[in-house]
Amino acid sequence: MTFPKVSIVLVNWNNFHDTAECLESLRQMTYPNCEVIVVDNGSEGDDAGLIRERFGDHVKVIENDKNYGFAEGCNIGMKDALARVTDYIVLLNNDTLVAPDFLDELVSIAESDGKVGIAGGKIYWYEIPGVIWFAGGFINYWTGKTPIRGKGEKDRGQFEEILAVDWICGCFMFISSKVLQTVGTLDNRFFFGWEDVDLCVRAARRGFKILFVPQSKIWHKGFSPGKEKKHAGLPMYYAIRGHFIFMEKHFTKLQRASAMLCSFISLPKVMWDYSHLLGQWKVSIYILQGVSDYFRRRYRTSL
Repeated sequence: MTFPKVSIVLVNWNNFHDTAECLESLRQMTYPNCEVIVVDNGSEGDDAGLIRERFGDHVKVIENDKNYGFAEGCNIGMKDALARVTDYIVLLNNDTLVAPDFLDELVSIAESDGKVGIAGGKIYWYEIPGVIWFAGGFINYWTGKTPIRGKGEKDRGQFEEILAVDWICGCFMFISSKVLQTVGTLDNRFFFGWEDVDLCVRAARRGFKILFVPQSKIWHKGFSPGKEKKHAGLPMYYAIRGHFIFMEKHFTKLQRASAMLCSFISLPKVMWDYSHLLGQWKVSIYILQGVSDYFRRRYRTSL
């Protein structure tokens, strides 16, 4: 029996604790032919050194000279893996924990059907075991919304079938190397957010299947210490800017007009909801700046 090679790519940025916990969970993997690549995105401390010291040859560490964002950080890791030849690449958030067998079913399904290009499993909230964070994503091309199936629902076995979906979350994305060789890597203009949906659409339009595979399971930290602060400000800037870039790339003119209208109608509520949720009213300023920079074609990495 042969086991195709799988390369797991994590991006670390000033978060050694979560990265280390994720790597510890990866040590328990049952899949035998796997490598782990950690891309340190210009952390301020010695995260790269600490990872090497603790995990040694278990991981390969790539040190970037600055924070290139999630999209380009992943690209750097993926290009390294592809250059050394690999069959599949897994993008995995560094603030996740994996089930020991999380790769087994994904590899089996991909090997049984050469059209499977991107797949992902069931993602649970780390802090609320049994509650779903992601069970596949869809796209409404007329409203611009990308609803997540099952988010916030208790897992009662309602999402146990393999299902074709529109997109898989970059938090946990299993990618055939054939996809990357065909459509390219992540679009680094997104910097943080929407690069995953974009890659799935590009792959699907070249004939690849996008699948949700519930037998594969991980847990994502949604409420870890400092998370609220990290999700304020700049991430909202990237999210709103990325949303408009995504619509421009993939919507027809009529769809884009409809989705833009929906976006602008809902913008005041989005600003109010996120400012209230995060307790920082400056979030509204970041959202408006994201809209402004999109129309000005300014793809900044900082403000």
